[in-house]
Amino acid sequence: MKSSELQNLFLRRAEECRAAASELQTLVIEYGGKPDSGGSATGALHRGWVAVRGSLSGYSDHAMLEECERGEDAALGRYRAALREEGLPEAVRAVIARQQLGVQANHDQIKRLRDLDKAA
Repeated sequence: MKSSELQNLFLRRAEECRAAASELQTLVIEYGGKPDSGGSATGALHRGWVAVRGSLSGYSDHAMLEECERGEDAALGRYRAALREEGLPEAVRAVIARQQLGVQANHDQIKRLRDLDKAA
């Protein structure tokens, strides 16, 4: 990204995502599971697409905001699907619901920034 303001925003968001993933991994262990440490194939494909699109578009802020919004859309979908799961312990459901609110806020902020950039 060219904008240092956007760079800082994304660095903060990346740290928030790492913290959220760590919180979920702790819950998985607490409930006897084995957390996935490698991320999803979909996430890896999206990161690869962002890199390709970025190099083709010269890493314009607008192109990166569009791809980030697409990633937030995918994350929202995964959180919504998780909340539809039956039999989730209430403590787990509460963490997922709280994290989903954060993902929604991130999505909305990225969308606003993208729209502002487009209008400029």
